[in-house]
Amino acid sequence: MSVANNDLTKFLSQQYLCESLTITEVQTLLEYTELVILSKNEVISDIGEVGEALYFVVNGEAALLYEENGQETEIGRMTVGELMGEMSFFDRQPRLLRMRAKSNDTQLLKLPRVMYERLRVEHPYIAVNLLEHAIVSLDHLVRRVSQDEMSLARYMFGKAKR
Repeated sequence: MSVANNDLTKFLSQQYLCESLTITEVQTLLEYTELVILSKNEVISDIGEVGEALYFVVNGEAALLYEENGQETEIGRMTVGELMGEMSFFDRQPRLLRMRAKSNDTQLLKLPRVMYERLRVEHPYIAVNLLEHAIVSLDHLVRRVSQDEMSLARYMFGKAKR
């Protein structure tokens, strides 16, 4: 195992995704992923694509962007330790948002669908942990967007009266 893999094992062991996994299980998970390194503003996945991979942010940030009339609006930002791409990955519907690296040296662990399918069969306990993390990740995103929406509504319309 390379130094990079040792560093990734240590990093992942400290993340919510792997908090109930042993070091050996974390290393097993890494065998199913690939490290992707992106430059600032590089597109990770685009609107209209069906998600064929899950991504876990190891370094840097990624923006979730909505495009209308050629203008991008940032809907959310994924930071170190967060999973992204899970919605389209699991429901197999086209993406509504673009994912774009927002910093140089953005590093993502990519879990392609074919490797996820193998992981489900060969290591179901690890796959269940990944699914649970995907649910929590989606919940956090929905809560952030909802909170931003409520703040905007309060700003525009004033505090709601009872």
